[in-house]
Formats: sequence, structure tokens, C-alpha cells
Amino acid sequence: MNENKQSAVKRFLSARGMGAVVTAFAGLVVIYIAFGLIDRNVFSGQNVMNLLRSMSKYLLIGVGQSYLLITGNIDLSIGSMVGMSAMISATLMTMGISPAVAMLAALACCLCCGVVNGVLVGKFKLPPFIATLGTMFVTRGAAYMVNNNRNTDAIATGIGKEAGDSFQNFFYYGKTLGIFNTFWIALILFLIFFFLLSRTRTGRHIYAIGSNVDAAKLSGVNVVATTIKAYLVSAVCACVVGLILCAQAGMGNMEAGNMYEMYGVAAGVIGGISPLGGTGLLLGTFAGAAVWQTLENGLNMIGAQVGIQRLVIGIIVVFSVLLDVVVRSGNFGKKSS
Repeated sequence: MNENKQSAVKRFLSARGMGAVVTAFAGLVVIYIAFGLIDRNVFSGQNVMNLLRSMSKYLLIGVGQSYLLITGNIDLSIGSMVGMSAMISATLMTMGISPAVAMLAALACCLCCGVVNGVLVGKFKLPPFIATLGTMFVTRGAAYMVNNNRNTDAIATGIGKEAGDSFQNFFYYGKTLGIFNTFWIALILFLIFFFLLSRTRTGRHIYAIGSNVDAAKLSGVNVVATTIKAYLVSAVCACVVGLILCAQAGMGNMEAGNMYEMYGVAAGVIGGISPLGGTGLLLGTFAGAAVWQTLENGLNMIGAQVGIQRLVIGIIVVFSVLLDVVVRSGNFGKKSS
């Protein structure tokens, strides 16, 4: 029995990309303890709960971006879709539309954008940077236009205080089992997408496209359909984050989700998702999002300036990508002749 357990652990640790995941989690522990030694408030229960809630947005954006990075693509429109989701849902609620209908409308719009991105990249072979750059401007423009180029009023003015409080508590302020609902929402979606990527044929096809798209075609993989599915995952994650930001502010902000596309890339690559495609595990994205938020939280608590925060995180992202390139080149650990 012990041998079976040992072999299971060995198989788990030997999975491709698991080394980066273990490294990211180890780095998370070191960073958290280091900040805790500087400021004991980092270890407080309230700070941990707030950290988990704030990390959830980065986790969801990271999951959506990681799906695409594994295929060798990227989604620059994901942050603008966050803003569009927040503005559409908030605008409809200020008009008296029920939160459920407003959320479905926001989801439908985001899914349409996901399909467009997938078709442009998968079928028409547009470079993902260019295709999603275009939809980034389109979706941000939609976020501005939906309420005549201004932020919305408080959602409670349209649906009433009770319904407004229920919406905000469900997505942001409420707790279940002592933990903010925001984290539970992110965790459930993470587990669903983790299962889809690691245990289904679609997940295998996503890795196949990122490894070698020509070989994937010869193996019978429907590249267009798989690419669209990956962009749909990104759209779902963007929509939910938009709803979270709407609930947090209690209104719609036209600039919601600004720069989130880069946050998603950072969460993925810190956790070992290769920007070159084909490798990486969503467990790493979880660790990457936690590292990002722990750094941001810790630097805030010790009074570091915003510029310092961005500098530190930027260096970590560049180092993570550089390490991936070195490992892929096969030069890692080689002795010079």
C-alpha cells in the first residue's frame, strides 16, 4: 500500500510542468513568511480573508489567459471584457432589470466576443495579438457607450436596496463558512476549468495545439473549434470578474478591468504556464495569482510605493518567462564543452 502511495506521489510530481508549480508554491510560502516577519498584521485572519478575496479576481483572469497561453495564443481583450461586463450588468440594474437578467446579458455579450476572437484567430489565422487588440478597443468602446460615456449610478437606485445588497453580498461582501463568497466563486470555476483542461479530450486538444498545431491537425484535432472553446473560457472568466467588480463598487465603472489582461498573463507565467504554448498546469496559475496578490498585499502593508510594487512584480514576470525559455532550449543544466 505504501509503495502504491509512493508511486502515485512520484507520478504526480513527475507530471510535466509540476516542477514550476512546486517552485511557485514554495516562493509563495517564502514571500508570505518574509512579509509576515516584517509586519505581523500580514498573519492576521482578517488580512488572510481579504487576501483570498482580492486574489480571486487575478485567479479567474489568470485561468482564462492560461487556457490561451497553452494554445500559444493570448487575449488582450479580456480586461476590456471585464469592463464591458461590469457596465452592461450595472446599467441594466440601474434601469430596474433584475440582477439575473442583467448577468445573463453581460455573459451573452462576453461569449459573443469570445466567439469572434476564436474565429478570427482559429479560422482566419489572424495573429492573436492583432485580433484581440482590435476586440479590446471594441469591447472597451462598448463599455463607454452602454451608459452614454459615463459611469452608472448605484445599482440600488434601480433594483432597490434589498436586491442591490443581495447582489453585492453574493459576489463580494458576503461570506460562507467564514470565507468571502468571491473566493468560493473563483474556486468553483477554477476546479471546473481545471477538470476540463486536465481530464477531457478538449483539454488534450488545447495542449496539442500549443505544442504543434500542424501535428494536431494531422491527428484529427479541430483547431478552429478548440481555439473558440479556449476563447470562450476567457470570456466566461472576464464576465464573472466584471460582475465581481460591479458588486465591489456597487456601480459600473467604465475603466473596470483596465490592465487585467496583463495581470492574467502574469498569474499564468509566474505559475509556469509557458507563453510559447503547450505546457503548464492550472495549479500553477493558482499559485501565480496567490504570489501576485501576496506581493501586492505585503508591499502595501509595509508602505511600499506603487512604483516599487510594479517593479518587483515586473522583474518576477520577466524572470519566469526567461526561465521557461532557457529550460525549453535545453541549455538548462548543460555543461559547456
